[in-house]
Amino acid sequence: MASIVKKLVAVALLGSMVGVVAYAMVKPETVVEQRDRPGRGAAGGGGQATVPVLASRVERQDVPVVLEAVGTVRPLNTVTIRPQVDGRLLKVAFREGQDVKAGELLAEIDPATYQAALDQALARRAITATQLANAKRDYDRMAKIPNVMAQKTMDTQEAQVDQLEAQLKADDAAIASARTVLGYTRITSPISGRTGLRLVDEGNLLRSGDAGIVTITEIDPIAVLFSLPQQRLQDVQKAESVGAIVVEALQADGLGVIETGKLDVIDNQIDATTGSIRMKAVFPNARRLLWPGQFVNVRIRIDTLKGVVTVPVASVQRGPAGTFVWIVGAEGAAIVRPVETGLTTETVAVIAKGLDTGEQVVTTGFARISDGARLIVRDEPASTPVGFVPPPGAKRGGKGDGGGEKGKRRREREGAEGRPAAEAPAASSTAVTPQTSQAGSPQAGATR
Repeated sequence: MASIVKKLVAVALLGSMVGVVAYAMVKPETVVEQRDRPGRGAAGGGGQATVPVLASRVERQDVPVVLEAVGTVRPLNTVTIRPQVDGRLLKVAFREGQDVKAGELLAEIDPATYQAALDQALARRAITATQLANAKRDYDRMAKIPNVMAQKTMDTQEAQVDQLEAQLKADDAAIASARTVLGYTRITSPISGRTGLRLVDEGNLLRSGDAGIVTITEIDPIAVLFSLPQQRLQDVQKAESVGAIVVEALQADGLGVIETGKLDVIDNQIDATTGSIRMKAVFPNARRLLWPGQFVNVRIRIDTLKGVVTVPVASVQRGPAGTFVWIVGAEGAAIVRPVETGLTTETVAVIAKGLDTGEQVVTTGFARISDGARLIVRDEPASTPVGFVPPPGAKRGGKGDGGGEKGKRRREREGAEGRPAAEAPAASSTAVTPQTSQAGSPQAGATR
């Protein structure tokens, strides 16, 4: 019985020690968390803390009104070179990927058969011409001796002359046809452009209507096809009635401009399936930055707002009462200002009502702002916080440093207390950026 009592006492003592250790490890964290809550600390006693922010001036500038779409680059003209006569391919006069001019020789087909046909047509014409000359001489002789030849004979001779003249014209047409067919053995480029991959090699037998020899595409200038919602058709037509519409082809990131061109064609009907209308813009392409088949983002400039009040788009916040901005007021005080916004682009927002030029609006650092808080405007984002340096004589490791998990937590708390006051909020601002619309609203500031 005595041994059982001893065991129970030992278990109770061990449990008490575990509880004390656990309390010692948890209690300091709770105190620190309460001490480090926003709105307390340097100001002391619940006063307003100093909040570092980034700010920008309200400006008046021209803002272009643009529509955006995704387009496909297409050659302005595309020609597939096919043989028009049968024969053996004697020569390929171009290189794959070569720039060719209109009328430049591309290939030659064996012309022997077609040259012979032309020679035959020329020979037939020579025979007809000789016969015609003889018939005309006979008719002239008969006409010089009146009342000797019967009228029927004279009429027959005259008909023969007319027949030979008609035959001569037919021979001329046959010669022109044979010469044209012979010309088909020399294949030239109908347009200026760039050759693609060769589809047939020298020595092959070609037939009229084959798949082709090569495809030539005109890529300077070049076209881009894109579609816009049918609701935008009237805006585009209105802009087109004023002047040429500028279209920009953008890089993949949507920032850099590849080429600037003009709107060329609006399709004559709306696609009933998608509710969109196709359009074509033409771009100069001397640098060959646009290539057939490429997908590009296009930006269509349909209007320009002259001299409007603008702010960076990041400064406009949204709350239950609508859109607002934080103003850097007198002596750096934070002021909530309701605004009415107009056109919004990727970088700026047009302010229809609520701001004047020259005022400063906060663009970054909304997490700790409350109405009336003192703001410090920084020129650039805060640098990396400075690490904690232990005081002289402090022991590292062991019991003096609080070894193990408990010591690690103590060192983290001491490092946070050792950071400069101006840098700690900046780190917090970056961490809570995704919650800007809630933490930066007037209601959130009032709650704090």
